[in-house]
Amino acid sequence: MIRSANGTAFNLVGERQNPTVVMIHGLGLNHAMWQAYITAFAANYHVLTYDLYGHGKSVAPPTTPSLSMYSHQLIEILDELDIMQCSIVGFSLGGMINRHFTMKFADRVRALIILNSPHERVPDEQQRVEARARQTQEGGPAATLETTIKRWFTAEFCDRCPEMIDQVRNWVLNNDSTVYTQCRWVLANGVRELVRPQPPIGKPTLVATSENDSGSTPTMTYSIASEIDGAKTVVVPQLQHLGVLEKPDLFIAMMLEFLENIECQQ
Repeated sequence: MIRSANGTAFNLVGERQNPTVVMIHGLGLNHAMWQAYITAFAANYHVLTYDLYGHGKSVAPPTTPSLSMYSHQLIEILDELDIMQCSIVGFSLGGMINRHFTMKFADRVRALIILNSPHERVPDEQQRVEARARQTQEGGPAATLETTIKRWFTAEFCDRCPEMIDQVRNWVLNNDSTVYTQCRWVLANGVRELVRPQPPIGKPTLVATSENDSGSTPTMTYSIASEIDGAKTVVVPQLQHLGVLEKPDLFIAMMLEFLENIECQQ
């Protein structure tokens, strides 16, 4: 990986003259979650993947984590690489960051893909998310990990692909406890900055989730899309939160189709 001036570890794949696609991972994960996607996109896109502050090989956050801090991390990388416009894919927390980024730096965004990302929660849902954040604060990343794995993957996949489960488990456990906890609170409370966005998000947008994602539900996905003019919505059957890793081909196909249609229209 390459290290940017602000301490961000990143990778660039594909030809520079092709449209740039940025991929932002979720809480506790890192850029490696996108490997299958990079392989699929690199033939026709210039693909930037990177580790959020406090994740993977990037440096610790310069301030207390927030959506604003992570948006500024990305704009600094784009400026350094002289990338003036890009499409941004965001998974979970990454889907909150790409929305926030678009509200702040709309002229740098060509299109948005928001995957399995939360939105306004009913009181019971909000209480559960905050309870998990408190558990993490008390016990570190391991405190909620096993129940989290069950929410992220189907039981069948856990039985069939234990090596992938172990890899994800290791990614999460390698996080600094304090930073991981702070990011859990961003995941819990940051949605309040994104509901009924002002200024409105006016970019071509695909919003997708998995049918059985309990933290980023189909209802949330339709709500996100309803607040973005012309947004397209897809609910992938059967899968859970990390369906993007369990069956990446399903997500890759919809994403490529969406981006190819945009290229044809512009």
